[in-house]
Amino acid sequence: MPNSSPRGLPDASQDSDASPPGTRPSLPELLRRGDPAERHRPWPRATVDASLWLTASEVLAAGGSSLLALWGEPSGVQLSFHDAATGEAGVMSLSCPEGRFPSVGGRHPPALRLERAIHDLFGLTAEESPDSRPWLDHGAWEIRFPLGKASPSSGPTAYPFLPAQGEELHQVPVGPVHAGIIEPGHFRFTAAGETVVRLEERLGYVHRGVEGLLRGAEVEHAAQLAARISGDTTAAYSSAFAQAVEAAADVEAPPLAHWLRALCVEIERVANHLGDIGAICNDAAFARMHAFCAIFREKMLRAADGCFGHRLMMDQIVPGGIRTVPSGEALRRLRGISEEIAGSLPEILHVYETTPSLQDRVVGTGVLPRALASQYACGGVVGRASGRLFDARCHLAYPPYASLRFSVPVREEGDVDARISIRLREIEQSLGLIQQISDGLPEGPASRPLRQERVVPGEGVALVEGFRGDIFAWVRLDERARVERCHFRDPSWFQWPLLEAAIHGNIIADFPLCNKSFNCSYSGHDL
Repeated sequence: MPNSSPRGLPDASQDSDASPPGTRPSLPELLRRGDPAERHRPWPRATVDASLWLTASEVLAAGGSSLLALWGEPSGVQLSFHDAATGEAGVMSLSCPEGRFPSVGGRHPPALRLERAIHDLFGLTAEESPDSRPWLDHGAWEIRFPLGKASPSSGPTAYPFLPAQGEELHQVPVGPVHAGIIEPGHFRFTAAGETVVRLEERLGYVHRGVEGLLRGAEVEHAAQLAARISGDTTAAYSSAFAQAVEAAADVEAPPLAHWLRALCVEIERVANHLGDIGAICNDAAFARMHAFCAIFREKMLRAADGCFGHRLMMDQIVPGGIRTVPSGEALRRLRGISEEIAGSLPEILHVYETTPSLQDRVVGTGVLPRALASQYACGGVVGRASGRLFDARCHLAYPPYASLRFSVPVREEGDVDARISIRLREIEQSLGLIQQISDGLPEGPASRPLRQERVVPGEGVALVEGFRGDIFAWVRLDERARVERCHFRDPSWFQWPLLEAAIHGNIIADFPLCNKSFNCSYSGHDL
């Protein structure tokens, strides 16, 4: 077996020496000690000093609070959190006049890749970080630190993968180019025979400079960019951006817009979960389920096209509201398809659970321990299949979900089977939400135009539950209501590292099953 390394597999025991909750102030208390920012909505933001920043990282390491996002600016870094005990969320800012900041990842490993990305984009260095390797920058950019103090690139260099020592170990490199229609990512397996003793990922191949493209953009153009960050999640990304902009501009979208946005995101959730279930089963050589799910996914996408004029509902959710109000006939077709899928779910579940060859492949495969899911604040199906109960629709609720009835399914096993089960149950809940929304749409306008005249600059933040998990969006508007700065965090940032842990001890042939059961986003991560 390979020697352990502080930069190796995610390990919940890295937090075991942290002080127990109660011996340190909570993150909301630390935030109140800082210098509060004005016009930051709906969560508070405050500038803190290095001492408070370090204490915050220790509080995160102790557990009970979740790291939502960690990102850079040319002159500093920002950290967003959610405190489970109080239900509060907030943003901490730290100025970095010398281009350095105390490493959060040195105490709380989920921050490591975020800090590496901050260095690649802004040139800010996390002091005493256990992993200073580049992450997004592969040496192919013409300049280094493109969002900070840019300097000429020195060109590609060899990437130092983590060493593994032991008897009769061999390495299997996979990617970055894969078979089929899939985005690029490199996976370096170290195995003893067929058993994986280490998996290390290298991502960043589809980095598109989204934050740079958003700087100075008109809100309408920025909304189009947000919708294209990850094509399978266009509705959720659009909703997160719209909510963040509305918070920054202090504008409330009409009730009808909130309900229709939720309709878009729930349609998107059902379609993607159906696609994932079929694809996982297909990787286990059970094509019947793949075909069955593909038919229903196609029907749901056609219903989306009938309601909103686009199969992926792209560019429908915009700051201030939504562009299209579905006709009564389109909503009736959507309800009919939802009822058809809901009626077929018991049969899908029966076929899945009574196929021995399929169950043999998924039960007990790719187990993600609950401790790791909690440590990494892992959202969506992956977290809930490992016992972490968090859903932004409930825990940081936004309209219209407080007015709707649904439950959040949770399993404890953390294997591929549990992740399929959670998807099936989430489809059931989302179909119920689609019915409730279709039958209860409020009257009134679907949009409220943002003020385009001179406005007071502001900042806004939003957390929206997409089909992979919670999507974070933060935006700062200037006095002309243009995007001065914007940052997105895909749930895959906290899920990709856990895939490395889930495959540990499994055979290489089961990696496609584990990988598809996570279904992390390349484009959403690389940005």
